[in-house]
Amino acid sequence: MIDYIRSVATLFMQPIRLARTYPLDALRADLFAGITVGLVLLPQGLAFAILAGLPPIVGLYSAMTATIVGALWGSSSHLNSGPSTTGAILTLSVLLPIAPIGSEAFVLAASMIAVMAGVIRLLMGIARLGMLVTFISDAVAVGFTAGSGLLIFFNQIGPIVRISISPGAGIPTILAETFTQLAAIHWPSLAIGATTIALIYLIPRITRKLPAALLSMAIVTIITALFGAEQYGIRLMGDIPPGFPPLANLPIFDLNLIGQLANGALALAIIGLVEAIAIGRAIAGYTGQRIDSNQEFVGQGLANIVSGIFSGMPCSGSFNRSALAYQAGGKTALTAIISGVTVLLGTAILSDVLEMIPRPAIAGTLMVASLGMVDRQGMVRIWRGSRGEAVIMVVTLALTLTLPLQFAILIGVLMSLGYYLLRTATPRVEAVVPDPDFRHWESAHGRPTCPQLLVVDLQGDLYFGAVNHVEEHLVRLLDHHPSVRFMLLRMHSVNQCDVSGIRALDTIRRILRVRGGDLYFVRVRASVMYRMQISGFYEQLGPERFLDEDKAIEFLFHRVLDPAVCIYECDRRVFRECQELPKQTLPGHLAIPLLDGKSPAQIAPRPLWEALHSPQPPLVIDVREPREFQRGHIPGARNIPLSRLIHERDAVPAGPVVLVCRSGRRSMRAAALLAGRTPPPQVLEGGMLAWAAANLLEAVEQF
Repeated sequence: MIDYIRSVATLFMQPIRLARTYPLDALRADLFAGITVGLVLLPQGLAFAILAGLPPIVGLYSAMTATIVGALWGSSSHLNSGPSTTGAILTLSVLLPIAPIGSEAFVLAASMIAVMAGVIRLLMGIARLGMLVTFISDAVAVGFTAGSGLLIFFNQIGPIVRISISPGAGIPTILAETFTQLAAIHWPSLAIGATTIALIYLIPRITRKLPAALLSMAIVTIITALFGAEQYGIRLMGDIPPGFPPLANLPIFDLNLIGQLANGALALAIIGLVEAIAIGRAIAGYTGQRIDSNQEFVGQGLANIVSGIFSGMPCSGSFNRSALAYQAGGKTALTAIISGVTVLLGTAILSDVLEMIPRPAIAGTLMVASLGMVDRQGMVRIWRGSRGEAVIMVVTLALTLTLPLQFAILIGVLMSLGYYLLRTATPRVEAVVPDPDFRHWESAHGRPTCPQLLVVDLQGDLYFGAVNHVEEHLVRLLDHHPSVRFMLLRMHSVNQCDVSGIRALDTIRRILRVRGGDLYFVRVRASVMYRMQISGFYEQLGPERFLDEDKAIEFLFHRVLDPAVCIYECDRRVFRECQELPKQTLPGHLAIPLLDGKSPAQIAPRPLWEALHSPQPPLVIDVREPREFQRGHIPGARNIPLSRLIHERDAVPAGPVVLVCRSGRRSMRAAALLAGRTPPPQVLEGGMLAWAAANLLEAVEQF
């Protein structure tokens, strides 16, 4: 508990760490970069406030406060917090049903929802929930951002041509109302907006060192001032009071309003965090900086709380301002702090100039910015990639255009989480075989598999949500391969296994044991092995069931699998070890019977040697193939391969018989053929391998 309290306390000590570690040689670069970003933040603050249906000064209040606080308590050196397009249009969507646009209640609700969203973000950071943003796929962010961009674009049609559009209208309604008011289009306003758009696209072709949006608005403002914009009916920004942001009279005890804002605040908190973390990580990809999600949650939370307290609006990170901070040479978070101070000073000094900015110019700027929100390359990449993510992207985009934004983003997030759970709950369970060069494992895909051994890849965790899927697929594989008695599970992709997973593995083992086989494992991770050990499953299996991957097939082939099946009943050569195995497939439907549960008597090599030198030695029948027999056999042994023994078993002389093969496994099958003899046949324990290990004499025949 003490460690957790200390870790939480460190989240609020970020300004002290920034001050202690600040490199003085970065001051000049941060100063110029901060002023550059601040000059862009000035018109953006105005524009985003208008986009949210708020007085322009509200955007500047947020730009002054949230930008500075977000930089002090955030973790990114370049993330610029403050008013953003997504936050503005989401704020408008949430507040439209609650209060009339422009009213005092509307403005207070905007500040209140900023505080609520900030508290949610702050609590998430304190609770160390930064990892939750990883569960929200790019498909949701791309679809929502594209939909928001289209909404912003069409919502600027009214301001740019000076016609009345119903507040909060959807795209079809906007187009319909625009079509019915074509005769009322104000052409001077349209000319101002179109000129602004043209300049924004033209200036970067001349120079990329100057901020195109700021310079375009400055040029258009100067032109309209020279020619007298008001006499042509062009609407200007209007009164902008200078000074420090005032404290808002927040309705913190209005539980009815808080209840109405709750869903919207949650949506603002989530999408704002996703946006901020995504921007911070995108810039960090160029700088190599490590982004702390929990610290960024705290920074974004405090930024929104302070913005709401000082009469501002909900805020988040801005990609274009953050990218500009990096491109302008900013080194540390001081860049964002200076940009906020620049807005504060600019409002105090340039308030008369800001009042002269034409509103169609701001609408044109927002139109260009909104089109930049449609990530066409990202949409194509998602469309060509995962089918599930493509569906999530399209549905999120459609919902953004048709539903209130808070519901669109929440549904998109739920779809993303559902898709994640679906993928983790349905891991791939795939039978694999060696490739033609016996170097790698690849999917069987209808290729022949071993009739005795099934090798299976588990590609996902064995937790309670996935065990039914895994168990069903393993049982289905066994049903499709009724002769399989042994299974080798490759566990390299299984990072976690709970009690339910252990139960599923035990079920599969019981099925194999009923068939007379068993379950084996390779590449079991330490976390899974620990779970097997504390549950008793490891002890139940025994260490011999956990094999080295490089030697697993060799061990199973020579020590576990029935060679009689390999030689007489299987015409496949699946593993490397099969390649030089003599194949004497039995004709027709002949089969060598299995023992009916009774193991034959066994005799060790030394007692057999002594019995062979007794007055009445037993008959030794070597059931291997002739080529194996000739390489070395017990002196005096008679070679009758299993394939012949089926037909010649009645010709075997009466008396004691000892059956011999390489390791004793084929001898067991031969004993089943000779069942019912008196005395019953014996089997050389360990076969010729044990005979050689005992240093007993072998006879070798000339080839």
